[in-house]
Amino acid sequence: MSILDKILGNDDPKTSPAKADGQMQKVLDKQTELGAKPIETLSPEEARRQPTPTDAVKKLLSEQGRDPNDDLGVATRDFTIPGPGGPLQARLYGTQQDKDDGKLSPVVVYFHGGGFVIADLDVYDGGPRGTAKMADCIVVSVHYRQAPENKFPAAHEDAVAAYKWVLENAQTFGGDPQKVAVMGESAGGNLAINVSIAARDQGLPAPVHQVLVYPLVGNDLDNESYVENAQAKPLNKAMIEWFVKHTFNDESETEDPRVNVVGAANVSGLPSTTVILAEIDPLRTEGEKLIDKLEAAGVDVRHKTWHGSTHEFFGMALAVPDAMAAQTFAAHELKRAFGTAILPI
Repeated sequence: MSILDKILGNDDPKTSPAKADGQMQKVLDKQTELGAKPIETLSPEEARRQPTPTDAVKKLLSEQGRDPNDDLGVATRDFTIPGPGGPLQARLYGTQQDKDDGKLSPVVVYFHGGGFVIADLDVYDGGPRGTAKMADCIVVSVHYRQAPENKFPAAHEDAVAAYKWVLENAQTFGGDPQKVAVMGESAGGNLAINVSIAARDQGLPAPVHQVLVYPLVGNDLDNESYVENAQAKPLNKAMIEWFVKHTFNDESETEDPRVNVVGAANVSGLPSTTVILAEIDPLRTEGEKLIDKLEAAGVDVRHKTWHGSTHEFFGMALAVPDAMAAQTFAAHELKRAFGTAILPI
C-alpha cells in the first residue's frame, strides 16, 4: 500500500487481528495506564466515571508539553434546549460573532457516542470542535437521555427533537436553517441517520448532508469485524453486549429499524452521506453494509476506512494523524454539501 493510500484511508488486504498504528496505540496504552477497567465488569454509574480515550489523549499531550485543552480558536457556549423528557444539554461551537460579513453560517447537529449509556459533551469534544474549525460552520452538539435510566427509544426521540429545534432556531445563533447537516459518532451516528429518516417520514426539511462516523447500524454481533475485533480496544464485543443489556428492555428490540438499519430500515431518499470507518472496530462490517445499502438506494455516498485506527479515533486529531485526516475529509464533504468548498480554478 502506498503512502498516499495510507493517508487517504484506502482499502488494503486485511490482516486478523489488525494492529493499531503507533500514535493510536499510545492512546490505548495511556488509557490503560490511567486505570481504565473493562466496562462490561462495571455498573453504568462506574463506567461513566472511567478514564476515557479523551482523558488519554489529554494526558499524552500534557506529557509532550502541548496544551491538552487547545480550543483551536473555536468559541463555545453551553445551553439547554427543550426535549420530550426535559431539557437537553447542548454546546454550540463557532458563533456568528466570530464573523464580520453578516452572513448566516451552515450548521451541523452533532450527536456523541457512548453506546446510548455512557459519555457526554466533554468526552466527545474533539469531533465537533474540529468540524467547526475545518468546515467553517456552527456545530450544535446535543446530549440526550441515556440508558438504563431512559431506555430505547428515548435517545432517538431526543435526537429528532433537537434537530427540529435547530431548524426553528438556527437564525437566533447565526445559523442558516437552509444549510443544516447531521453528524454523529458510533451510537451518535445511529442517531444522525435516524434523524434523516425521521425528517423524510415526517415531512421535515431534510438535512443537506449526513456524516456517519463508525455508526452503530446493525445487530449482528457475529459478523466479520466482530470476530476480528472481539477483544479489541477501546470497543469490543463484550462491551457491545453490555450496552445492549442496559439500553433495551429485551434483545428483540434490536430488530427495530432504528437499530438494525442495515437489515430493516428504508434508506431511500436520504441526503448525501459521508461514512468514516476504522479498521480495528467491531462496527466496521455493518458500516460497510450500510454503504452498500445506501448506494443501492441511490444515495450519494463518499466513504473511507482508516487502517491502523480503532473505534473512537475520530476526535483525537491533536494526537493521532489519522484522526486529523478523517476530520479533514469530513469537513471537505460538509463544505461540498453546504456549497462553501473552494473549487480549483
